[in-house]
Amino acid sequence: MDLSELRDLDFNNLGSASTGTKAVVIGFVCVLLLVGGYFLLIQDKRTQLVSVERTEVQLKQEFQENQQLAANLEAYEEQLEEMEDMLANMLQQLPSRTEMPALLVDISRMAQGSGIDNELFEPRQEVMRDFYAEQPISVRMVGSYHEFGTFVSSVASLSRVVILTMRDISLQPVDGGRLRMEGTVTTYRYLDEAEQNGAGEAASRRSR
Repeated sequence: MDLSELRDLDFNNLGSASTGTKAVVIGFVCVLLLVGGYFLLIQDKRTQLVSVERTEVQLKQEFQENQQLAANLEAYEEQLEEMEDMLANMLQQLPSRTEMPALLVDISRMAQGSGIDNELFEPRQEVMRDFYAEQPISVRMVGSYHEFGTFVSSVASLSRVVILTMRDISLQPVDGGRLRMEGTVTTYRYLDEAEQNGAGEAASRRSR
């Protein structure tokens, strides 16, 4: 086969070409078909294969993580039960609904007994939460640093756990080196089972 024959090849009259030239043309066409088939079919499949392999790796990792969680599930459940018991015990140490009125009276009296002047001590409407209730109290008290410290210590010494949080509190100096504290003090009590069920039903109605 002569190279000049390839250069002068007439594709419209391919049948007149020599056998060698025909073989070269057929081979070239086969190469083109293989290359085209690769880019049209095989490359797309390889892309899919890479994606599937990545998914396989991710699924294996998730399986291993889930397997580890399943192996530790019993320990997690025991820890959760212990935490729930601890929470229940802590809540039981908070005042109950029946104890709250007397407790508010005791707090007011402790303030007076510490030398604090109660210009305002007004319990407001309770705020019901999932398993406890907030009891906000509007206060306006006048006393010294020492008297306020004595008051806080007295509250902490009560048999029941009494938590006092202060919101929007302002302190203003008055005559004699004393301070006027004004704002909202909030204490808490636990909800009994009937109240918790009622609070849960109310929350469910509000979410509808």
